[in-house]
Amino acid sequence: KEIKNYMITQEMIDRINELSRKEKSEGLSTDERIEQQKLRRAYIDAFKENLKAQLDNIIVVDEEGNPAARKN
Repeated sequence: KEIKNYMITQEMIDRINELSRKEKSEGLSTDERIEQQKLRRAYIDAFKENLKAQLDNIIVVDEEGNPAARKN
């Protein structure tokens, strides 16, 4: 199943960390490795979306306090 939610829950972070610890200590099954990859991708996608949203809300002003033209 694909994870497309751009909201990362503490449960998801805990599971990422749990799988990481297990990978280092005893290794992961194929299903666990797939789950780990999906969770990591979801985490990265959420991080990117949140960063983009923050950057989109920044207003650059010139010396006189006027909003500068945006370059997209």
